[in-house]
Amino acid sequence: MAKADRLDRLDKQRIDWEADYRAALIEALKVTAAGQWGLFDHRADKVARKAVAPTIEALEDLAHSIDEARETLFLEPFELHREFLAARGPVASNAVGEPKQARAWLDRLAAEDSK
Repeated sequence: MAKADRLDRLDKQRIDWEADYRAALIEALKVTAAGQWGLFDHRADKVARKAVAPTIEALEDLAHSIDEARETLFLEPFELHREFLAARGPVASNAVGEPKQARAWLDRLAAEDSK
C-alpha cells in the first residue's frame, strides 16, 4: 500500500509540475508575442539569449522533473516540452518571426484548454 500511495503522490506532483510548466511557457509566449525575441532562438543574438536564459532554464528544470516522474509512472515523455524544443533554433529567412510564432502557440494552447 505504501508504494501505491507514493506513486499516487508522485502523479499528483507531476500534474502540478505540468501545470506550472504550461503556465510558465504561456507567460514566456506572451512576452514574445508582445515583441521580445529570444524564446525560440531564431537569431544568433547573445543579448536575447542571455535575457531569456533564466526562462529556458526554468522550463528545462521543470521538464526534467516531469519526465523523471513520467518515467517512474510508466507514462509517455512530456510532449509539450519536446514540441517547444523542436520549435527552437535557426529557421529559414522566410519563416514567420518569433512574435507571430508565439501568438500561434498561444492560440493553440488556448484551443486545447477550451476542449
